[in-house]
Amino acid sequence: MAKAFLFPGQGSQFPGMAKDLYDSCPEAKALMDRADEVLGFPLTEVMFHGSDEDLRATRVTQPAVFVHSLAAFAARPERQMDMAAGHSLGEFSALTAAGVLDFDDALRLVALRATEMQKCCEQVPGTMAAIIGLDEESVERICAGTDGTVVPANYNSDIQVVISGESEAVLAACEKAKEAGARRALPLPVGGAFHSPLMEPARAVLAEAIAATRFHKSPCPVYQNVTALPETDPDRIQANLLAQLTAPVRWTCTIRRMSADGAVEWTELGPGSVLSGLLKRIHLA
Repeated sequence: MAKAFLFPGQGSQFPGMAKDLYDSCPEAKALMDRADEVLGFPLTEVMFHGSDEDLRATRVTQPAVFVHSLAAFAARPERQMDMAAGHSLGEFSALTAAGVLDFDDALRLVALRATEMQKCCEQVPGTMAAIIGLDEESVERICAGTDGTVVPANYNSDIQVVISGESEAVLAACEKAKEAGARRALPLPVGGAFHSPLMEPARAVLAEAIAATRFHKSPCPVYQNVTALPETDPDRIQANLLAQLTAPVRWTCTIRRMSADGAVEWTELGPGSVLSGLLKRIHLA
C-alpha cells in the first residue's frame, strides 16, 4: 500500500496557522524558530497573530505555508513516504520533505520566489478565477479566444480549472465561461496572475538562485506540476521547478498518475484541507 504525501500551496493560509504545532511539538518549534532566523524577520509572529490581510501578502504567504507544511511533516511520528507532490508552492515543501532540498536552502528559494512574484504583481495588474463545471478543453478554447493574456493556470480537478492573466482578460473569459455553461466563474482573492506569462520577469532571478542551490537525488519520486510525472533526477527537478513559474499546475493528471503508480494512502500536510477536497473530486480508475 503506497503512501503519498501532498503539500498545499498559496491560498491555504489562515490566522493562527501552525500555532498548535509550535506549542505541542519541539521539532516543529525548532523548525519555525529556524525559519525566523533564516528569513531575518519574525514570520511566526505573522503566522500566529497576523490578520487575513497580513497573511495574504505573497512575500509572507508563501514562506508561511511552506514552514507550516514542513512543521507538520516534522511533527509526524512516522515520515516514511513512497511518493510526494505539492501544489504550486507546495512543490518546494514536497521536495524538502523528500530530502531533495535542505530546509534552509528551500526556504530561501521560497522567499525569493515570493518576492519576485510580488514584484510581477505590482508591475502588471493581474488576477485569477476558478471556472467550475466546464471541461478542460472548453476552458482552454475560451482562454485562447479571449483578447489579452489569460491562460489555464491550475488544472485542479475534473470540474475545476483556474485561469490566470490580465485582470480584464480574466473577467472577459469568466463571462464567456458562464455563457458556455460553467456553473460558476469565481474571481479569486489573489494578488496577481500566478502560473501565467505575467510571471516571466521573475524567471531570470529565480533561475540564478536555483542553479546556485544544491539539489540532492530524491530517495522517492516527487511528481512535479509541469509534467505530472515522477522525478528523482536533480537536473530535471530543477528545470521543472523553474518552468512551473509560468506554466500550469497539472494537478488532476498528477493525482491520477500517482494513483496509477500505486498510491492508496493519501496524507495532506500543511494548513487547511484544500488538496483533500480536490482529491475527492478527481475520478480515479
